[in-house]
Amino acid sequence: MDKKIILTALVFGFISIMLGAFGAHALKKVLTPEQLSSFEVGVRYLMYHGLFLLFIGTTQMLLPEQKNIVFYLTLFGTILFSGSIFLLSSSGATGLNFKFIGPITPVGGLLLIVSWIIAFYYISIKKG
Repeated sequence: MDKKIILTALVFGFISIMLGAFGAHALKKVLTPEQLSSFEVGVRYLMYHGLFLLFIGTTQMLLPEQKNIVFYLTLFGTILFSGSIFLLSSSGATGLNFKFIGPITPVGGLLLIVSWIIAFYYISIKKG
C-alpha cells in the first residue's frame, strides 16, 4: 500500500508541475486572469495533496488500513476538486462548457477536508 500511495504522490507532483508550466506559458494567452487564477488553485491543491500523500505513504504513525482510508479520500477528493477546477477554468481554451460539473468541486473539497481530519484523528489517538 505504501508504494501505491507514494507513486500516486509522485504522479500528483509531476502533473502539478506540468500543468503549472502549461498554465503559466500556454494558457496565459487564452484564459482570462480569473480563469488562470482558478487553474492555478487546482495546480496548488494537486501539489499540496501530492505532498500530503507522500507523508501518508512514508509515516509509521498510521496503520495500513488507516493509510488506505486517508489515501482514497485524498485521491478522490483531489481528482474531483482539482480535476473539476481544471475543466471549468480551461473552458475558454477548449471551447467546451463544463459548468454542469461545478457542484463536483465542493464535494472534492469536502473529501480533502475529511482526509486531513481523519489523518489528524488517527495520529492523535496513536499510543506512544
